Amino acid sequence: MVKKLLFVVGIVGVAALVAKRVKDSNDERALWHEATTAPDLR
Repeated sequence: MVKKLLFVVGIVGVAALVAKRVKDSNDERALWHEATTAPDLR
């Protein structure tokens, strides 16, 4: 029982780390896009 619980906790932890990295990557990409595109002066 304890092994199963540790396995589930490990999987959830890895999934959280992956989700955080994906979010950080998307945020950085959006920031670079905003910083490098010409302003819309209409």
